[in-house]
Amino acid sequence: MSAQDGGSVPGGRGAQGGGSAPGGESVHDAVAAYSLGILDESEAAAFEAHLAACASCAAQLEDFAGIEPMLAALAEPPGPPREVTTPSPRLLADLVDEVTVRRDQQARRRRRGLSLVAAAAAVVIGGSGAVVLAAADNDPGPVRALPDPHPTSPAEDAFFHHMENKTQATDPVTKVSAVVGTEKKGWGTHTVLELKNVKGPLKCSLVAVSTKGEEEVVSSWSVPKWGYGIPDSPHKAAKTPLYVHGGAAMDVNEIDHFEVRTFDGKPLVKVEA
Repeated sequence: MSAQDGGSVPGGRGAQGGGSAPGGESVHDAVAAYSLGILDESEAAAFEAHLAACASCAAQLEDFAGIEPMLAALAEPPGPPREVTTPSPRLLADLVDEVTVRRDQQARRRRRGLSLVAAAAAVVIGGSGAVVLAAADNDPGPVRALPDPHPTSPAEDAFFHHMENKTQATDPVTKVSAVVGTEKKGWGTHTVLELKNVKGPLKCSLVAVSTKGEEEVVSSWSVPKWGYGIPDSPHKAAKTPLYVHGGAAMDVNEIDHFEVRTFDGKPLVKVEA
């Protein structure tokens, strides 16, 4: 009897129908037997007809891929070749159960991963501006507050978090305002400049002047025509101060002051060290 006529495979029901075979087992139980090649020709044909319309069996069949050669390898220990023993129905049933258990475990792991991502994305904004991450899986551990991520560049980060000393000045003529932060290093002095109320286009340098009058260019940059650090500017980018860092070979104790100058030598602001 063909699959279209409602034929069955061992321990199964009709490949296209909904009835049960003797023993009350489902046609889906034939996946393992089919993957191991122990069905006869008519049974295999009937199961293949069922497989064409059953996504569940197709997925299980992929899980069983490679089981046959693995069993064959286990059945042949080192030494003279021996006849491979056909797995028993009980072993096949155990294999099906194992695949089902592992699939359920994988699904639970995927759901747990999604819950962790969702928990990490849940952000509570406190009155102080601190960011608090919610703990996942009802973890009773302490909630950790993160600092306000104010800096947007390495120079800005260094200015707010690493500078040991800062000095500020505003030139009475140019109205340019500057803050110079310094950090002592083994190779000299790390500096970061915060520059405000400067308009361009200009090319400028930060110059370190030693107590002996020696000069060293710490860093240089260009100022666009809309400028930096101008609160009432209609240009959005101009409202933000300029942060630029550099280094001087001088020891921090050897520096008398810093000067911001244009490339043509015009002083914009002087800041004591």
